[in-house]
Amino acid sequence: MGLLNVDGLVAGYSAADEVLKGVDFAIEPGEIVGVIGPNGAGKSTLLKAIAGLLAPGRGDIRLDGVSISGRLPRDISRLGIAYVPQEQNIFPTMSVRENLEMGGYVDPKGSQRKIDTVFERFPVLAAKRQHAARTLSGGERQILAMAMALMVEPRLLLLDEPSAGLAPLAAERLFESIERVNREGVAIAMVEQNANEALAIADRAYILVDGRNHRTGPADELAADPDIRRVFLGA
Repeated sequence: MGLLNVDGLVAGYSAADEVLKGVDFAIEPGEIVGVIGPNGAGKSTLLKAIAGLLAPGRGDIRLDGVSISGRLPRDISRLGIAYVPQEQNIFPTMSVRENLEMGGYVDPKGSQRKIDTVFERFPVLAAKRQHAARTLSGGERQILAMAMALMVEPRLLLLDEPSAGLAPLAAERLFESIERVNREGVAIAMVEQNANEALAIADRAYILVDGRNHRTGPADELAADPDIRRVFLGA
């Protein structure tokens, strides 16, 4: 039994729209697991279902062996799962500090301690704590979005396309931050179009195609597979 187990998950955005068609997924404590595949494969839908933003049609999602299928997002967050969407993931007109306060609204106890921890972890945010979030660079905004999620002190962080739209250097710095968060004990499930970078930092990976499991295995083995490189990695 892993930290999170997803079995036979069927989910979509309406009863007639099954984006996921029986997906299996698992993550162990402390792992980074990448989720890659073509557009429309159901990668983001998988994260949304785990986070409680979509109710599964069939199948089960278990955290520590206990089903969380159908629970409200705030309840799933309190159980230790935090989700960072690809877009609209910060409050642009609020300051960096105010964004962190919003991130901790689910469990406001110890908010100051958590903010101090975030600023120690991400000095770039500490230096701009009073700045409006809209003034941050693209990479800094993504770090802020991740930091907001960390305010609930999750055991599992769900990242949906964290490097989307970032320049290569900003993406590299973001991936370094993701690795640092993971080294501090947070398991990470990451959907990422930049498949090469995702596989470079992941322990394991799942490849989804048309809402189904296509391949899974150690990330380095998938990255070295000629067929995977040709079809999914642009090599």
